[in-house]
Formats: sequence, structure tokens, C-alpha cells
Amino acid sequence: MTGNITYDAVVEATFNIIKEAETILPEDVVKALETAKENESSDVARSQIEAILKNIEIAGNNSIPLCQDTGILIFYVEIGKELNLDFDLKGAILEATRTATQQVPLRPNAVDPITRSNSSDNTGEGLPDIKYDFVEGNQLKITVAPKGAGSENMSTLKMMNPTELGSIEDLIVETVLNAGGRPCPPVIVGVGIGGSFDKAARLAKSSLLRDVDDMDDDERNVLARINSLGIGPMGLGGDTTALAVHVGRSYCHTASLPVAINIQCWANRHSSVTLGGDE
Repeated sequence: MTGNITYDAVVEATFNIIKEAETILPEDVVKALETAKENESSDVARSQIEAILKNIEIAGNNSIPLCQDTGILIFYVEIGKELNLDFDLKGAILEATRTATQQVPLRPNAVDPITRSNSSDNTGEGLPDIKYDFVEGNQLKITVAPKGAGSENMSTLKMMNPTELGSIEDLIVETVLNAGGRPCPPVIVGVGIGGSFDKAARLAKSSLLRDVDDMDDDERNVLARINSLGIGPMGLGGDTTALAVHVGRSYCHTASLPVAINIQCWANRHSSVTLGGDE
């Protein structure tokens, strides 16, 4: 079963979500920034958040990127088990990426890690990063999450000893403290605990897709510690260093405790589309 899911339909839908993610910030993030502005005790910090909100307004009204660093594209693809897609799904996503680079437009960011040669279209070996998952049903869901370098470079992964379980919170706070203003705070902190070396990193990144306010008590406690650091918006001081802390976890080896921390700037960009089903 493919329904109305065709190669061309995937190209068009994927292009549209790339453009939306790059130009329109999700409403939950906007609301969190507005709340942070109202709660800020620092005039300087409040002015920085006001500038961010103005930036968001201009980008949305003019359909232009929220940030000059349009990032590398991370895709999460959920494929319904009832589907039988008879076309090159990856090829469709790559074509949409190349088209978006020219038409949104996106800054060409994809380079060879050694030669630093730029592909000029945001594709190359291993990019965009596409993660596939099979789910129940007859729908195809594609989510794109552009990730810029400023915050990504502040991220970390540590293979902790299981006896260090009580130090995880300290590691998270120290990572944000060491980053300072470089990741363009207020940030969102994605944390992956458990799994393997690579699984922890995937958990940390995918946790960034959660709604900003979707936090349990433990996550809110870590958030409070981070905001007590006083780094503030853009590193200029204030009450709002982070908007959220989101933790994903997985069973791991009895002798391991992998912990990954993925820092995301205020521009937590992502968008999704679902094809098939009852459409």
C-alpha cells in the first residue's frame, strides 16, 4: 500500500517542512520566550529576548531564515508497516534538501570533514542525517530539525562509571556553565542517559523535539540550577539561561553509564508532515 505517497509528493512535502522549520519557530518555543521576557528581572536580559522575538517576527513575516546558520538537516522518518513504498525515499529527501538550499535559501554548510570542500547543496556523505523507524499503520511521517554549529559545538558525551550516577546533574550544569554565551542562550538542553555511546547521543538530540514545557520534576530541578548560573540571554546575564531540560533514557550495559548532552540554541527549529493514511 502506498496511497497517495509518491516520490514527487515526498519531495514537495519535505521541501515545505524544511522551509517552515527554517523560517517559523514552533509556537511552544515562542511562548516560552515570551514568558521568559515577562519574568526577567534584568533590563538587559529582557531587551535581548525582545530582540529575539522581533527576529522571529521578521523571519516569519518575510519567509526568511530565523538565523544565518541554517544548520545541517536532521531527519526523523517514521514508516508505517502497512506501506510498500516503491520509490527512492532517501533520494526524495535529498532532492528536497538540494531544492531548499537554492530556494529558501539555505547557507551551504555541508563540507568534507578533512578537505573542508563544500558540496554547495547541503548534501554529502552521511548528510543530511536521516533516521528511520518502522511504526504501526499506513502513514509516512517526516520530521526535519535543522541544527546549527554554535550550539552543537558546545555539546558533550561522557562514558561515566555506574558509580557516578549521582554526578549526572552536575555534568549537565557544568556543560552549560562552560558553554557560557557561545551557544546563543537561552538554550534547550537535550540529555541522553544510557544505551551505548551512539545511542546516548541520539537520545539527547531527539529529546530536543519535545514541547518546551514537557518536563518532569527532575528536569525542572536541573533547569532551576542552570538558570541560577546567571549566564542569561546571549550570555549578558539574567534569569533565563535555559528554557528547558529534556532527558531521554535507555537501558544500558551493566558496566556502562553513557551520558550525552546536546545543547540547542533558542532557535529550536523543527517541523513535521504526515502523508498517507486517510488523506
